[in-house]
Amino acid sequence: MLVDLDNASGDTVPEAALFQRWAEAAGPDGEAELDIRIVDEAESATLNQTYRHKTGPTNVLSFPFEVPAGIPNALLGDLVICAPVVEREAREQGKPPDAHWAHMVIHGVLHLRGYDHLDEAEAKRMEALEVEILARLEYPNPYETEEAIPA
Repeated sequence: MLVDLDNASGDTVPEAALFQRWAEAAGPDGEAELDIRIVDEAESATLNQTYRHKTGPTNVLSFPFEVPAGIPNALLGDLVICAPVVEREAREQGKPPDAHWAHMVIHGVLHLRGYDHLDEAEAKRMEALEVEILARLEYPNPYETEEAIPA
């Protein structure tokens, strides 16, 4: 998978090689391209309002690329990740920052691949896949409560 990373947030984020590793772990077999843009809260809030009609910034937004029929293209889509939100959530949830970043990339890539969590059955399926991929990368289950995470 080819990952193009654009840090427009001004924040320090994990190394590009980690984004590549996380995306590949969740990505489809075969060739694929992915654009990841890291943004600040203002840009995230604008995009969240424009495309989801929700107020405020969010951790990750997924924009799948719809290839016109008959046109060969490997572009999976775009992820927009809000650095301040991801860092804040990691602190508040007592998670290692890299583990939360990995989860956001994996969660976003799965959305681009057609997974969703609109109903309980879909959510369980998607969460189980996220946990499995994160475990292969030696990250903890992101859905465990803080009490269940060893100190």
